[in-house]
Amino acid sequence: MGALPVPPQVTGRLLTVGLVASWYSSNIGVLLLNKYLLSNYGFRYPIFLTMCHMTACSLLSYVAIAWLRVVPMQAVRSRIQLLKISALSLVFCGSVVTGNVSLRYLPVSFNQAVGATTPFFTAVFAYLMTVKQEAWLTYVTLIPVVTGVVIASGGEPSFHLFGFLMCIGATAARALKSVLQGILLSSEGEKLNSMNLLLYMAPIAVILLLSATLIMEENVVGVTLALARQDIRIVWYLLFNSTLAYFVNLTNFLVTKHTSALTLQVLGNAKGAVAVIISILIFKNPVSVTGMLGYAMTVLGVILYGEAKKRNK
Repeated sequence: MGALPVPPQVTGRLLTVGLVASWYSSNIGVLLLNKYLLSNYGFRYPIFLTMCHMTACSLLSYVAIAWLRVVPMQAVRSRIQLLKISALSLVFCGSVVTGNVSLRYLPVSFNQAVGATTPFFTAVFAYLMTVKQEAWLTYVTLIPVVTGVVIASGGEPSFHLFGFLMCIGATAARALKSVLQGILLSSEGEKLNSMNLLLYMAPIAVILLLSATLIMEENVVGVTLALARQDIRIVWYLLFNSTLAYFVNLTNFLVTKHTSALTLQVLGNAKGAVAVIISILIFKNPVSVTGMLGYAMTVLGVILYGEAKKRNK
């Protein structure tokens, strides 16, 4: 007797579970490795690290789209569209660099708590830039989002003002990019899926970051080579970290494709909580009950915000 055929529904569920597990692993992995390199290992070059990430994204995006055909390649249709993509790339660079800088000074748990306020900044930028108003209930749900971070900040044993400001900057820049993307690439002829957008944004980001690292992180290549001669593991850390940074984007795209927007939101909230727990277990940074209550309030606010937006569509 032959083996019973696996129903398509089961295969589909297994694929989704595998994609979500890969998304979680790559996302949390790159976050923890960034923290280890920038804080524990002592590699003090967040701009150069981000440039490594973007270099990997440039190369692997091309392989995935041009060779493996994960998605069809979309062409840039005009110089104006390229300028818009360049503007998005600049904001994207700012968000990643400031996020990496914040990891030098803040524990991952607090970094994730601040990062959960993205919906607040998205709502603010959407109102300021498009005069798009949400229902009053949607704005009410943002109160616990912000209040939670205020409470978490007050109860954070490892609070660092500069790190906190960098983290707020990274969160605001992420929100600004999503709003700008909706405005700049809104016409049918200019819309790009996230994989093609990354394909064009990443090389521009490399050029911008190369200039920034040469000006702001002097002799970083010499220092890295000297480190590599002492400890070859730094090369493998950077290669693995950069590859993971690309897989964060790839798995995020695939999970979005195979699940609903609501499922993605729930999974995203849970991912933040998982990252907090794992980082505390690995880095053993001190946490307070007040800090965890603040983070829980922020996550609850984000969930309520998502529900309010869904009802008002």
